[in-house]
Amino acid sequence: MRGLLLILLLLAPVLGRAETVVLGLSRDQVSITTSFDGSEILIFGAVKRETPIPEGPPLQVIVTVAGPETPVAVRRKSRWFGLWINTAAVTVDSAPSFYAVASTAPLSEVLSHVENLRHRISIGRAIRSVGAPSEIRDAAQFTEALVRIRENQQLYQQMEGTVSLDEQTLFRTAIELPANLVEGDYTVRIFLTRGGQVVSGHETTIDVRKVGLERWLYVLSREQPLIYGLMSLAIAVAAGWGA
Repeated sequence: MRGLLLILLLLAPVLGRAETVVLGLSRDQVSITTSFDGSEILIFGAVKRETPIPEGPPLQVIVTVAGPETPVAVRRKSRWFGLWINTAAVTVDSAPSFYAVASTAPLSEVLSHVENLRHRISIGRAIRSVGAPSEIRDAAQFTEALVRIRENQQLYQQMEGTVSLDEQTLFRTAIELPANLVEGDYTVRIFLTRGGQVVSGHETTIDVRKVGLERWLYVLSREQPLIYGLMSLAIAVAAGWGA
């Protein structure tokens, strides 16, 4: 009897998830070469159910793609005596190098504030900034500036209404990866929501790596910086003479 009870307890989370994600990617690896000018990832999948579609609010789908997270120093320039100089700086504790969020409808309609806090889905929540120097009273503006700059570079993308969902079962969307990607593992997350609440999720990764000459130069600059610097200087001198 105790053994049966233990099995039921272990299976309870699985049985409680009436809807789960079956995910597919057009590609799970991206190779960065010297001629790399961006790429498009098609993300598609289906909602697997053991029971009929639940009644109530319709199903919604949210897709996020996040690049490696690193601290970022954000500086503010001010004009002093006709010159623009750095007058303040805030270090954002962790910000994804790339972040895209796509959804079937506006995020405010498909995701509650509490769930956004819990899963860090929106662009603002994906960035973690714990504190700032005491003399800076408008630290939030530095985070907003970081988002604005990276949106202009296509590194941060919010695409509401771009996830297609058929019969609350089949979904698909496309994410544009820009040319200025950072090497590393890119995390793909899928969230299913009803009435603003996350009912299921799935996660996988896309491997982004430099290859060929780009990879060789990258490794050389990290492991043999002196040789890399001398080689760069020699190339610059040769190019100048050639010109």
